[in-house]
Amino acid sequence: MIIFHVIPLAIFLYVAWRFVLPLPVGPAWKGLAALALLAISQQHLVVRTFFGSLASPELPAPVLIAVGWLFGAFILLAGLLLLRDLAAVVLLLAAKAGLSAGISVSGVGWALGAGVAALVLSAFGVWQAVRVPDVRTLDIAIPGLPAELDGLNLVQISDLHASRLFAAPWVEAVVEKANALDPDVILLTGDQADGPADRRATDVAPLRGLKARHGVFAITGNHEYYSGHAAWMAAFEDLGMRVLMNEHVVIGQNGRSLVLAGITDAAAFGFALTAPDIGAALAGAPKDAPVVLMAHRPPGAARHAEAGVDLQLSGHTHGGQIPGIKALARHFNEGFVSGLYAVGGMQLYVSNGTGLWPGFPLRLGSPAEITQIVLRARAAGQG
Repeated sequence: MIIFHVIPLAIFLYVAWRFVLPLPVGPAWKGLAALALLAISQQHLVVRTFFGSLASPELPAPVLIAVGWLFGAFILLAGLLLLRDLAAVVLLLAAKAGLSAGISVSGVGWALGAGVAALVLSAFGVWQAVRVPDVRTLDIAIPGLPAELDGLNLVQISDLHASRLFAAPWVEAVVEKANALDPDVILLTGDQADGPADRRATDVAPLRGLKARHGVFAITGNHEYYSGHAAWMAAFEDLGMRVLMNEHVVIGQNGRSLVLAGITDAAAFGFALTAPDIGAALAGAPKDAPVVLMAHRPPGAARHAEAGVDLQLSGHTHGGQIPGIKALARHFNEGFVSGLYAVGGMQLYVSNGTGLWPGFPLRLGSPAEITQIVLRARAAGQG
């Protein structure tokens, strides 16, 4: 996608203007600094040309971590420089209005400080992104949920992105944490892996160890379509997952039932494959049973609420990953980025994701998660 190259190029031009040009060094050193920043800004172009694909960089994990750190620092530096320039404009306007505070944010010192801060913040952000995530537990009360289903324990794993970065040992650690929660149902809400199924076979193999009382269920995310959809569907079934493609299952416990539905991802449109269809997913479902829907992307939540869904579980946004990008994620996902939302008579939970795309392995303020959701019974209208 050209946007992954054009936007970083524009950011590079800004950083070169506001950071490289003012450096107190000679033209040769400035040229070398500019070339280094240009190379960092175009790392996605280099990867897709020589090392796999944009969706699946085929580089050793230490290299992906180092490249991610440098690219993250580049993005954060641009953000810090922009904040500095905005502050300078505000101070200038204040001075013209006779409100000068005697503060200056210009000078090389400020720029160098921003560079150091960007490197440190990026290192922390990469560590946050690649470590095995913590468990996030929440109770969600559903009006009309039968008392017999109170306490039903769902574990959501979303955006695992098994890859050269999130390889078999990391995936195995996630599986161990999920199983330790003694789940009734395990739900994988899309983007389980990056790259062709045969190339990721070893990395996803630990998913065979997922254990839940009523089974392990999955849906497709957009990344399942980028590297051989049919092969991945077969691989998931072989790993013991039931993939819900615009369909549902009925889970029974203590004589009462819960409908678990799943829809495909909108990326299917670009591959002439089965498009998401909430009507088909709920066709024939028991009318009096509460409905939990797995939908990789949050958009469409209002339509799903109208269709009778009680709880939608989504991912895709990675919680926005870092400030600034979080605002963009909100714009492109109908305002839903992270956490629990009320949408009509339905509740929507958007996971921050368990892993993320290796092309931008950075998290600041949006920690990864394995999500434990305990369903609670609540009479309609009860607080």
